[in-house]
Amino acid sequence: MIARALPGLLGLALILATAPALAQGPAQPTGIGMPGEPIFTEHRLVLQLSDADDAKQTQVLNNAANVLEVYGPDKVAIEVVTFGPGIDLLHDGNKNAERIHSLTLQGVVFDVCLNTVHTIERNTGKPYALNPLARPVRAGIVQIMTLAEHGYTVVRP
Repeated sequence: MIARALPGLLGLALILATAPALAQGPAQPTGIGMPGEPIFTEHRLVLQLSDADDAKQTQVLNNAANVLEVYGPDKVAIEVVTFGPGIDLLHDGNKNAERIHSLTLQGVVFDVCLNTVHTIERNTGKPYALNPLARPVRAGIVQIMTLAEHGYTVVRP
């Protein structure tokens, strides 16, 4: 009798053991910022920046601030993903450092592509100084793809 009940008991034990994880929802990929999202996030936005142009940098920062103003920091998760010439936004000493700091305090994440950083360092022979608030990601494009696959809307201003 115990032998016949064993599969059922094992199944029940498995369900009980995984119940806390199931209650939290699907597992989140690592390294893309979702674990840090506010609990009640309803909207997810990726702002792509691949230009060094000052006007583009301002536009991306304005877009992030405007979305935060409309939805509030508890209802939206925003990541600014920089790659190629766009990593200039996250260069240490960029004129937008104060705005980046302010947006970070409201939950905006600023990703910097390590592929780009390493290419610049290889070509110049010097380290590329980054804003300490920049979060390194292996590849900016891959970060954008991963976020899009997890419900983020991608916007390239």
